[in-house]
Amino acid sequence: MIGFDDRLIFENKSNDLLAAGELLVDMISNEYDDTFQSAGYTKFPGGSPSNIAINVRKLGISSIMVSAVGEDGFGKFLVDRLRGEGLETQGIQRNSNSTSLVVVSKSKSTPVPIFYRGADYHLAYTPMLDAALKSSSIVHFSCWPVSRTPSRQTIERMIAEARKQGMLIGFDPNYHSAIWQEGEDGVQYVKDLISKVDIIKPSEDDAERLFGRDTPYRQLEKFLELGAKQVILTLGENGAIVSNGRETRIFETLATDVVDTTGAGDAFWSGFYTAAVKGYTLQEALNLGFAVSAFKLKYTGAVVDLPKIEDIQAYYNL
Repeated sequence: MIGFDDRLIFENKSNDLLAAGELLVDMISNEYDDTFQSAGYTKFPGGSPSNIAINVRKLGISSIMVSAVGEDGFGKFLVDRLRGEGLETQGIQRNSNSTSLVVVSKSKSTPVPIFYRGADYHLAYTPMLDAALKSSSIVHFSCWPVSRTPSRQTIERMIAEARKQGMLIGFDPNYHSAIWQEGEDGVQYVKDLISKVDIIKPSEDDAERLFGRDTPYRQLEKFLELGAKQVILTLGENGAIVSNGRETRIFETLATDVVDTTGAGDAFWSGFYTAAVKGYTLQEALNLGFAVSAFKLKYTGAVVDLPKIEDIQAYYNL
């Protein structure tokens, strides 16, 4: 159990964070419009793990991204963007399927997505992936790669190996029925996965999709009852509640200027992981995660020009 005043201990590895899963193109409407009647959309690099891999490097730690994209123009766009951000791209697998795409309405609340999936769920467990995993301190993934085969088997193998290696495992339970393999009970799969990871960060919407509507504290208890070790339940403008099963704390939002919510959760993960690796306590890492998220909310797009984590700390006087 990780106490709020404890520091996470990591072995000395050549890489800090391994982000595994979807590398996507986000097409975000140019206007605030949840009905998809906007006349124009702008493309941005997307996919939660790739956003985090890019963000943490900006904030001050190292990262590797493993994913699968198509052998098409969008795939090249994504690979070029990673290179432009200073990431190595040996972990990006190319296949004959179309690069996956998400169309998103620009929003000040929860973005409304439409999913077009192709290459992303064909991530394979390769020797390069195995080497990257064993050289990292943290592995992070979301629901996307476990929602379909064959990438599901890849992530399951990664989890098993990460547990052997004593790595920290972070899971974003961003369940959407539309991305799940047809004919399967994705909700039950996610519930079964919760006890196998170390830190889970559901949003209030994620919790409702998994458990139905309920109060935040009851939702928190449901995650803990399923074996969650550390739950960070984010509540949008109402902040967050965090629990390790023994102690629960409330965190107020630091956001004062909300332009676009796309990637806000990824920004939180990025700040949290960076602060944890740099030796901050759990409480401090959580505060810095929320600070990075608040900073991102001021700009459009999932990936923005973040300063170093120490500058974020000073900016929000933490």
